[in-house]
Amino acid sequence: MKQRTLGQGLTVSSLGLGCMGMSEFYGAGDDAESVATLHRALDLGVTFLDTADMYGPFTNERLVGTAIAERRDEVVLATKFGVERGEDGARLGINGRPDYVRHACDASLRRLGVDHIDLYYQHRVDPAVPIEETWGAMAELVAAGKVRHLGISEAAPSVVRRAHAVHPITAGQYEYSLFTRDPEDAILGTFRELGIGLVAYSPLGRGMLTGALTGRFGHGDFRTAAPRFQGENFEANQRLAGRVEEIAGAKGVTAAQLSLAWVLAQGEDIVPIPGTKRRSYLEQNVAALDIALTVEELAELEKAAPRDAVAGARYPAGSLPDISS
Repeated sequence: MKQRTLGQGLTVSSLGLGCMGMSEFYGAGDDAESVATLHRALDLGVTFLDTADMYGPFTNERLVGTAIAERRDEVVLATKFGVERGEDGARLGINGRPDYVRHACDASLRRLGVDHIDLYYQHRVDPAVPIEETWGAMAELVAAGKVRHLGISEAAPSVVRRAHAVHPITAGQYEYSLFTRDPEDAILGTFRELGIGLVAYSPLGRGMLTGALTGRFGHGDFRTAAPRFQGENFEANQRLAGRVEEIAGAKGVTAAQLSLAWVLAQGEDIVPIPGTKRRSYLEQNVAALDIALTVEELAELEKAAPRDAVAGARYPAGSLPDISS
């Protein structure tokens, strides 16, 4: 498995595995198949695993912890705190208070069954708490040996700089794909100036770039409320995805593989973490690592799916802060 380096020293597999969908947001899960998928990922060298306390909630960390229990030394384990939820799944808001940071980390360590977390992200920034206070508590976790590296997610460049001044940020996790180019505005430039790696979540456009979506989503699927997957937006985006699929077909690869190859081609400091809960899709995704895109093919993809061509917002109104400021 090829590897890439995030920040100043966290070496990870060039392709990671997003585990969220195994427990929530994309329809019903199958724990047995999910565990088998996690084991297959490790067998293939996909050792960078991504979870969060709020997925489930809490059940995804337990699932991942169970799957890696006998193979912890092979794994670069990432999890997150900050989107607080109750045991019943209720959303309790964004929480960046220092006492909560410490509590959340200890709880994640217990659920995962590990003595340290390799990469610990602030999942969302709490506007009510100065970032310096949150990151002061996170730095304490590193000093205590509970966490090895720190990360941030969906934060504005100015906030990134303030957090980085408290403790170096190893990686930032942002949505990035042919369909979501927001990080190119200012985040990537900021990260490269500061030496921070980018972990790209939803690199397949939440399934839009797989060529497999019909517009019929099961109960509990996040996309039933996401603007990009509604009505005319969905139809327009399907047409864009169709163009990508045509290019992929001409190259003899799948649309998903081509889309992952595009993300990988954007820089050695970028690591996509496509999510899947099935071994078959995992194996297809790993094959993208062997795809080399020419300058001409990259230009063709840019023409087929130009920046800002996607219709509809990523999330329902009010769900996320504006990362451009």
